[in-house]
Amino acid sequence: MKEFTIDSKALETVNEFLGSSANPLTASLMEVVQKYGSPSEINRSAREARQLDHLFEQLREGQSPYLADLEWLIAQRDEGSFIDVADYRRKVLGEGAGGQTFAEDRAVTLEISALQYFPWLVAEAKQAVAGQEIMPGRFIRVRHMVEQEKDQGDLLAVAAAMQIIGASYVESLDTKGVDGSNVHLGGPETITGYFGGIGQPNDYVYKWVDELLYYYTRYGIEQYLNINHGTILAGLMLYKLGIDVSFKVSVFTGHDNPFAMLWTLSMARLLAREDGSTPLDGVNFSNSVNNDTIRLSSTIRAAFGLEQNIRFEHHITEAYRSIVRQPYDRLDELLEVTVDVPNIAAKHEGGDPDVEVTREHSSDLLDYFRAKDEIIEAGDMGHLTRNYLDKHDAVNRTAWKLTEKGLAFRGAARLHHGS
Repeated sequence: MKEFTIDSKALETVNEFLGSSANPLTASLMEVVQKYGSPSEINRSAREARQLDHLFEQLREGQSPYLADLEWLIAQRDEGSFIDVADYRRKVLGEGAGGQTFAEDRAVTLEISALQYFPWLVAEAKQAVAGQEIMPGRFIRVRHMVEQEKDQGDLLAVAAAMQIIGASYVESLDTKGVDGSNVHLGGPETITGYFGGIGQPNDYVYKWVDELLYYYTRYGIEQYLNINHGTILAGLMLYKLGIDVSFKVSVFTGHDNPFAMLWTLSMARLLAREDGSTPLDGVNFSNSVNNDTIRLSSTIRAAFGLEQNIRFEHHITEAYRSIVRQPYDRLDELLEVTVDVPNIAAKHEGGDPDVEVTREHSSDLLDYFRAKDEIIEAGDMGHLTRNYLDKHDAVNRTAWKLTEKGLAFRGAARLHHGS
């Protein structure tokens, strides 16, 4: 329907504004970028910062207690202690698994959220070795950046571990509206003010870019959580400029219908590089979507040539408290939709609801925002560790069910051969 197409003159007008030296938005954006150098200099700093040898050197200099755990992880990987995919399939299906064909082009990425502390990853890996379980192929982190940066090398250790196990991960920057930048928001009595307004108000887009470039150049962290349409656009513009960062869009952004997805994917396509690549690595659907929403969104993604670039991330389980009505379990829907839709991540942010209800301290989204010292002082670290391992169990429930249906999954690629 030509009535809905964008007039070429209108597109020219937008391009003129974006390319104008008098544009105050892009001028201020460039001022932030130039603090860190040219795009090529920024990328070079990031590449050097993320070198595994460099990360280990910093951990040694800081006398981090996590070095021994990283060395253990490398040893277990190199010794083949983690189950490979072929053996896992035989574990699920029996010897007949060898003759079965799995739809690798529809492989589901196993995702866990949130990996708040490096020791949780070690506990998870030890459980995976002992039980011959699958480690996730993707990890989400939402811990305060400043806190983890100062915590015995936690930030460095996770960055190193992701390379060691062959997984992708996302960090969540501290620059967001929960820090008091939205002066009209308080506690629950002002909750309606948070709807679409908590993100990065006023000049916070520039602060977000500044924080992103700091962690990119200092630690080589490539991917960040994005919760606001302004910072989504800023992330697209940074990549267009030549800076090799990427981001995923959070569930809190509210992609709950295919028109919302059309909006975001359109901007990703319009601001893609000449090779068609985009920094938009994934979009987390709202918890309210159904499989028809996902299928329609997949049609848009394919039409724009972004099927391999952009992962659709969908909550299979959720934190038991403080976010959704329970029981929340979308596994059966995942098993249905993954037959039609490629490049999906199954996100596990809670344990199996039947398990969660038995816990003395069930998973709570608000625990993400607690300081580590306060958690330890309250005696809750053991509870939160158990919550995280329940999420790991939920990941493995999904891997098992996918395998039973002849569907493929992606775990940590360097731990599970064939993943």
